[in-house]
Amino acid sequence: MTRDDAFIGGRLILRQPARGYRAGADAVMLAAACPARAGERVLELGCGAGVALFCLGVRVPGLDLTGLERQPGMADLARQNAATTGIAARIVAGDLSAMPVELRAEVFDHVIANPPFFGPGTRAPDNSRAEARHEETPLETWIDAGLRRLRPGGWLVLIHRAEALDRILSALPGRAGATAILPLAARCGREAGRVIVAARKGARGPLRLLSPFVLHEGAAHEGDGEDLTPAAQAVLRHGAALNIIHP
Repeated sequence: MTRDDAFIGGRLILRQPARGYRAGADAVMLAAACPARAGERVLELGCGAGVALFCLGVRVPGLDLTGLERQPGMADLARQNAATTGIAARIVAGDLSAMPVELRAEVFDHVIANPPFFGPGTRAPDNSRAEARHEETPLETWIDAGLRRLRPGGWLVLIHRAEALDRILSALPGRAGATAILPLAARCGREAGRVIVAARKGARGPLRLLSPFVLHEGAAHEGDGEDLTPAAQAVLRHGAALNIIHP
């Protein structure tokens, strides 16, 4: 069974599983951080139903979009979403650790990914949700696959748990630099739970640690109304970009 979910203030309606894993704000933030321009090629590793890919397509028309997804059912949903939204995207069913032949000879201007956040411990009872949330393919393999598909000077953009930052950074030296790190904090004064990392293939620029992006107003949620900060509203509701690669 599936359900329709709204993104970017209802500008984008996408079909996702009614039960199991469904992409949400992390995918929208990932799309907002990708510095793609019209005419460029973008590959999403583990695209699921295509939420990040299509959010990017709404913000930047004229992109050449490709998604790679291991689960055939999710790949089918992404194809359906491409058809219903009218956003052209090629969806390839396959495993990034055994890159499909049709992608091995291709290079892209940008690779984006929202790798599974959780270790191999207790798994969700729903197989689709478990595959999307639990790390079966090592994070380092995701990064290696992304860098291999990038052209020199292309950007790799990831969103992950803050505690995985050391693993991400240790996989980049000698291959990518000019790295920008954007911490994402639920509220002002709280530790960042997520990070967005953007690194440029072949670059040697310095690492930049940006000011935290705060998602919610106040110290705690009060009442039933939405309490997104103006900056978060701009990204999540209005499709604004996160310009993290420019000082």
